[in-house]
Amino acid sequence: MIPKKIKKYIANTSWLLSEKGITVIVGFLVSIVVARFLGPENYGVLGYVISLTTLFSVAGHMGLSGLVIREIVRDPNGRGEVLGTTYLIKLAGMAIGVILILLYASIIETPGTQVFYMLLIAASAMLIQPVNVIDFWFQSQVQAKYSAIARTVGLLVSSFYKLLLVFSGLGLVYFALSGVVQAVVSAMVLLILYRHKATVTVSQWRFNFARAITLLKQSWMVFAGAIFAVIYMKIDMVMLKLIAGAESAGVYSVAAQLSEAWYFVPTAIVASLFPKLIKLREQDEGIFYKRLQQLFDLLFMMAVAVAVVVTLLAPFVVDTLYGQAYSESSNVLAIHIWAGVFIFMRAAFSKWILIENALVFSLITQGCGALMNVFLNYLLIPYYGATGAAIATLVSYGAASYFALLFNKRTRPIFWMMTKSFLFPARYIYSLRT
Repeated sequence: MIPKKIKKYIANTSWLLSEKGITVIVGFLVSIVVARFLGPENYGVLGYVISLTTLFSVAGHMGLSGLVIREIVRDPNGRGEVLGTTYLIKLAGMAIGVILILLYASIIETPGTQVFYMLLIAASAMLIQPVNVIDFWFQSQVQAKYSAIARTVGLLVSSFYKLLLVFSGLGLVYFALSGVVQAVVSAMVLLILYRHKATVTVSQWRFNFARAITLLKQSWMVFAGAIFAVIYMKIDMVMLKLIAGAESAGVYSVAAQLSEAWYFVPTAIVASLFPKLIKLREQDEGIFYKRLQQLFDLLFMMAVAVAVVVTLLAPFVVDTLYGQAYSESSNVLAIHIWAGVFIFMRAAFSKWILIENALVFSLITQGCGALMNVFLNYLLIPYYGATGAAIATLVSYGAASYFALLFNKRTRPIFWMMTKSFLFPARYIYSLRT
């Protein structure tokens, strides 16, 4: 018989994987229609706007997600205060992000242009995103299925809206509104589910200045690390558009979307196991690290399997689905997909950082990756365009999520655990022979 708690974790993971699977399938199919309709240049502009919005929305991240989940698990009596405080912190951060993107649009993009208005529209969705603090509650209660339902409904409505735009033949500016539609619908569904399922109502949320200061003191390094992480994940699209032009950005956008679509796998697995890992670390350090090694092994093998298949099928998939206009995307995809090996394993490392209260390493490693990515993009994009951006992404991901861990005594054991995972096939064969 499988214990009840284990069944709950399995069910939770299944919901997350199902939701992300729907996201991948629906997003993939809709992206084909939209990319073909817009063409590389306009699709590049849309990707540029989305990337910029993502960059500035990190202002509302505040590094709080893992910390808030941990506090809800550890402090049942203070849940209302934790949720209320977190919501207002994130809302203030998002407001700052909106102001910054407005300043960017006014300086870099000519006011009154198409791109200018697209940035204004896309930025408005940022003010709705703090409602997602409810997701932290559901994660802490191992009830992520409700968050998955809300995100799925928002995705489906937004996808239907995009298809309507294509079939109606409307202009590029209207596509910027899809993010707002998705954010509004997801937030509404999330609030409805929270009202019916949570034991702490929204009316019980309270802001506490002292707790806010405590959370920010604990999270500032994760927050800074998140800023660097978003930079090295999204800056390539921005630099491509500004240096090589919108068409190169469109070619890269198709490849990156196909590559990054798989990143939901480690996120879903690790998010579901996070509360259990917290308890294991408190109860038995030996078992905790044993399970962590098993998690690294699993994530590595999954990442390699995805990378091999995608590399082999990249030319066929891109040419068949997106057309000859995006043929260069296959070369970009064959390189970019291997960055997933480091992203998959980074998902587990990020939770180790929170559990061990080693937040400084989030800042150091992400900073290393961000600086390297900007530098390599600056060097490679003028000569190699989208392919150069893919190379920069692969190298910077490896530097931030693996090689950087070797240079500190505290993170070095994680480096060797990851290295051990890289040798998993050999270890497995050896275990069969002994």
